[in-house]
Amino acid sequence: MNASKQDTYLKEWQSQEATAEQMLPLLGSLYRDKNIVITVYGRSLAHCTAIDILKAHRFARQILDNELSVMDSFPLLEAISQLDLAPARIDLGKLTYHFSTEGGGLTAEAYVRRELASVNTGVSPILDEPQDIVLYGFGRIGRLLARLLIEKAGSGEKFRLRAAVVRKGAADDLLKRASLLRRDSVHGPFDGIITIDEEENAIIANGNMIRMIYADSPEGVDYTQYGIRNAILIDNTGKWRDRAGLSRHLLAPGIAKVILTAPGKGDIPNVVAGVNHDLITDQEQVFSAASCTTNAIVPILKALNDRYGIAHGHIETCHSYTNDQNLIDNYHKASRRGRSAPLNMVITETGAAKAVAKVIPDLAGKLTGNAIRVPTPNVSLAILNLELGQAVTVSEINGYLRSMSLESPLQNQIDYTNSPEVVSSDFVGSRHAGVVDSLATIAEGNRIVLYVWYDNEFGYSCQVVRMVQRMAGIELPSLP
Repeated sequence: MNASKQDTYLKEWQSQEATAEQMLPLLGSLYRDKNIVITVYGRSLAHCTAIDILKAHRFARQILDNELSVMDSFPLLEAISQLDLAPARIDLGKLTYHFSTEGGGLTAEAYVRRELASVNTGVSPILDEPQDIVLYGFGRIGRLLARLLIEKAGSGEKFRLRAAVVRKGAADDLLKRASLLRRDSVHGPFDGIITIDEEENAIIANGNMIRMIYADSPEGVDYTQYGIRNAILIDNTGKWRDRAGLSRHLLAPGIAKVILTAPGKGDIPNVVAGVNHDLITDQEQVFSAASCTTNAIVPILKALNDRYGIAHGHIETCHSYTNDQNLIDNYHKASRRGRSAPLNMVITETGAAKAVAKVIPDLAGKLTGNAIRVPTPNVSLAILNLELGQAVTVSEINGYLRSMSLESPLQNQIDYTNSPEVVSSDFVGSRHAGVVDSLATIAEGNRIVLYVWYDNEFGYSCQVVRMVQRMAGIELPSLP
């Protein structure tokens, strides 16, 4: 009996693996040739392996309470590949589930043709010409943005990362910067091939040529001499945070708009993608992507406030240490931050609570906040202690946030887990702004406590890229 089960399990696995391998060329062709991004309940299958496909299907178990099989989804993917589609984002998981429950006896081909009729209008470019992107700074966030922008280059018709502006380092500056892009102690190796072109002083990453431009000030670069025009510049140095400082970038020929990867001061729009991205207009040239913590908590706070109302609350963040702190005790202009980051928990301030009010004005004056820097290099935890406008239960809150993570305009921002074993390192590489840990939820009357994990580096970078897509006009329609 046991031997028979062993054979059965192995044969089932081999069959699923073989089917997933058949899906790979279809996924690649759809992405490169037609700018079609295939997902499974929000998990992108672009640049994936056969194992990634199987794991994405396995994830659907959390949503459907049963397995989603590649045996069921493969015929629909084949049907999708036969259509003459315009650029779109298609959730194969949702499509497969709906076909099994609402197919009405249609063939996979007929069902897919019906459901995707709105984009079955012929292959077309997303933009008239690719949007140029420039990174000002090439540190933690800058390099992760580079990875994401390279990954999303697709056929090259969307946007192109043209350059990174840095200060000249040692004689082997280019080689060292390529090495830092190639290897990352937290996020692992770069998914692809990196070489350097010394003549052009450029890093070549998966065919994308990224010039390293040396400059000491924003105005000191003429980008047009490198063929860069009408570019979106992402300033990830944090050196300038007000309009006057960031507008210096606009004095450089070739730059049209600026995004700051930190909270902006004064009248600069602080944008959280998915929540108040309507602030991104052609009339404004300077934007802030707010902070990683603001991005993590605002979508969840908006969802709760819209449904239940928030009377008041306190936000506490356990935040991984950053380059702003010292490895060992040394002088620091800020209180406590001079103490060794890998050896201490450090109480410090956070502007996240006030920043929330800039994004959701209805919550002005209702929230307080503080932060503890903890000795981990990445992934943070926000604890939301809230008083709602009505009494709720744990199951009600969790059910609502689960549905928001699956079928709402905030599904790219809010993720949800019900695993009893997850810890911070499990969320390295999360592409969502925040992940609700449902098994930690507390509710008593109208008081609730939520625990929200977030990759304060990569998840935040994904939010910045979503802003870039909005600014460039590259928001793909999502189906079904």
